[in-house]
Amino acid sequence: MGMLGGLLESLRQAASGMRAQTTRLQVVSENVANADTPGYRRKTLSFETHGTEKGALPLVRAGRVRLDGSPLRKIHDPGHPLAGPDGSYFGSNVNLMIELADAREAQRSYEANLRMFDQARQMSAGLLELLRR
Repeated sequence: MGMLGGLLESLRQAASGMRAQTTRLQVVSENVANADTPGYRRKTLSFETHGTEKGALPLVRAGRVRLDGSPLRKIHDPGHPLAGPDGSYFGSNVNLMIELADAREAQRSYEANLRMFDQARQMSAGLLELLRR
């Protein structure tokens, strides 16, 4: 793989990381939006590698979205329409502190991939400029 091919491979890797983190932010956003929805189960996202052709480094992509199996919060509110005879209902299992931490981590990872993408793009442009001379 030549220098230009390596730079293009770097662009592909950075773009795959940005796509995966975008999906992660979407899942976190859904969790935050539904934090007060009774019975809502937090969604989690895994990552997987793909595109491992001969000589190419693996790319990353968002895997399956799964539901968090941790228990739902029991909320005591006798006036709530979903409250049972004991005056309680089940809320969500979303912890906003965890979602905030996940969002920050995804944002930082996205920004790191963006910087890598920009560096590879600049190097590719510089190499093409040298080749034109």
